[in-house]
Amino acid sequence: MSIFDKLRADGLQAMLDGRKEGLKVIGAYCTFFPQELAIAAGAVPVSLCGTKEDPIAAAEEHLPRNLCPLIKSSYGFAITDSCPYFVLSDLIVGETTCDGKKKMFELMQAKKPVHVMQLPSTQEGEEALALWAAEICRLKKRIEEEFQVTITDENLREAIRIVNEERQAIKDLLDTNKQNPPLIPNVELLRASWSSMFAIDKRDGIRAAQELKAKLLKEKADAQPTDRPRVLVTGCPMGMGSEKVIRIIEELGADMVAMENCTGYKTLELQADPDHEDPIMALAEKYIQIPCSIMSPNPRRLDLLRRMIEEFKVAAVIDLTWQACHTYNIEAYSVGQMVKDLGLPYLHLETDYSNSDVETLKVRIEALLEMTR
Repeated sequence: MSIFDKLRADGLQAMLDGRKEGLKVIGAYCTFFPQELAIAAGAVPVSLCGTKEDPIAAAEEHLPRNLCPLIKSSYGFAITDSCPYFVLSDLIVGETTCDGKKKMFELMQAKKPVHVMQLPSTQEGEEALALWAAEICRLKKRIEEEFQVTITDENLREAIRIVNEERQAIKDLLDTNKQNPPLIPNVELLRASWSSMFAIDKRDGIRAAQELKAKLLKEKADAQPTDRPRVLVTGCPMGMGSEKVIRIIEELGADMVAMENCTGYKTLELQADPDHEDPIMALAEKYIQIPCSIMSPNPRRLDLLRRMIEEFKVAAVIDLTWQACHTYNIEAYSVGQMVKDLGLPYLHLETDYSNSDVETLKVRIEALLEMTR
């Protein structure tokens, strides 16, 4: 995994060096952010989503203690200036994926310029698509005004091609887990997918994914199949620092072979059409398809899960919900019914970023894995 570790370290250094020459950085908290706009403007898009417990205590001085840990971690990193990517960001892009984040962005404006995208609550109907396209146009104008640039259709189409290629390269890498043994399971899978979000140049991320895939296929060409239970994890986003469930899965002798989460497979199949007559509409048509639990109804998530369960030959499903994430918590019922209808063991976990419940989680996950043997 040194390829992706180096990618992240080199990316940060490149941002620091680039700032001296006027490089602009746009930080975002969600996969609904159309990063193609940043690239077309000559800026660098970077993920700011908080995945560690460390800054939560500082955040709780302003935010409720019973709020989602992802929101508290994100805000804590911002107000303590302990995330270099937030410090380097010239513009923060938020989105209305939940009420907690909406209100958090109001407070965050005291630290940085913040632009909040208003998401439709459904993927159905021309009105929803039109609203989302208008929001992308509004963000485009904000970026142009902030950075004194013009985002041309030509540059936007080239950015679409680059992001499409990057998403395909990451998908191709993660698809190696469809075989037995999986080539990049558990924490390594999360690290590869998560680290790709910190490349200053998308082409570097593409090369890293392609190089790692080639290396793994070569080194593990003669690896023998195993009988380790194959687990799919779905639910809220995860990142390095909040991977305790994945570590428990590995510790108990199983393999997380796939993640449907935002930091995993959820967006990898989505491609914008670079030849669309209107590149803004191409982006709208792509991003509105993200099968997030905020959408009502949200059949695309169940469709994606069914395909992943079959293609990755999954033996059990773990649905992870962060504390106070109501949409994922409620949707767990539908996910659980679907998984059980397929005849597979299913476990819904509600937790936070702390390690206080690790032993309890271990007992519950071990019981789930026993059902696969």
